[in-house]
Amino acid sequence: MVAAGRTRRAYSGAAWSVGTSAGPLDRGWTGTRAWDGPALTGDELWDLASVTKPVVGLAVMALVDRGALDLAGTVGRYLPAYRGGDKADLTVRQLLTHTSGLPGQVQLYREHPTREALLEALRLLPPRSAPDTRVEYSSQGFILLGLIAESAAGEPLDELVDQLVCAPLGLKDTGFNPDDAGRARAVATEDCPWRGRVVVGEVHDENAVVLGGVGGHAGLFAPLADVERLGRSLAGGARELLRPETFALMTAPHTDHLALRRGLAWQGQDPVGSPVGTSPGPDSFGHTGFTGTSLWIDPATARYAVLLTNRVHPSRTADGITAVRHAFHTAAAAAE
Repeated sequence: MVAAGRTRRAYSGAAWSVGTSAGPLDRGWTGTRAWDGPALTGDELWDLASVTKPVVGLAVMALVDRGALDLAGTVGRYLPAYRGGDKADLTVRQLLTHTSGLPGQVQLYREHPTREALLEALRLLPPRSAPDTRVEYSSQGFILLGLIAESAAGEPLDELVDQLVCAPLGLKDTGFNPDDAGRARAVATEDCPWRGRVVVGEVHDENAVVLGGVGGHAGLFAPLADVERLGRSLAGGARELLRPETFALMTAPHTDHLALRRGLAWQGQDPVGSPVGTSPGPDSFGHTGFTGTSLWIDPATARYAVLLTNRVHPSRTADGITAVRHAFHTAAAAAE
């Protein structure tokens, strides 16, 4: 089924794993790193895109567990530059649930080509709605969340993710900004008009590029084995990372009254329009990435499902990933 997605040119390559906290039930890979590239070996690095968000969310919740961060804490409390502005009273919880009112998918990089300029543009970005009145998916909100985590902990975001998520789970090949050896293992993403070349081993998201490759919204790279380990941990309750009550709070629905189901940094199973189809149970949660990645957990069956693709290669206009995701999760639910 996954190979058929390549045949339909939804992506040049894909890797997958389905299993429980005890280990995989089915895993594999198919295709090539690029349409004219070498065959996959299973050791490739994938640009996780927005699957970065729940990983950063896990680091944020670990800070909550340690008392370094408060879900009710405000942007102004953690970021002095925001005090007195229209975002000063937004809370960490609102950023995690995409209910802050900040707009999403804003191409700040086009007019603000330096980190300093982009962050200032974010500070001045007008909200689109009042807080807690709607769910609007906002990468900009997670950029802000990453800054808050850094301020609360006094450490860079990449180091926080490594210390609070990667190290406890043994995710040795997961991180931001792959080095030369990592880039040599990376799967190609878009033939990027802005950069004038095929992107390999550099974050696909342009706002993340301007930020230096590290953002609360995007930037993580990982191989199948590491995402698999993360899935196994989440399927078992993430005991290596969070207190049980914190994990339960993180994965519970917080926005059902706004018609879309969101946890803290996780997407829930929406009754209509779920990116993974209808096979996962109503209490399932996960996240997708624009590059064609996804991680989904179903507590009812204690299963995880990982699908990694480069669906933006060579162009982000390629379609077909939605059908593949639905078919994959149908098959994953039936795996034995």
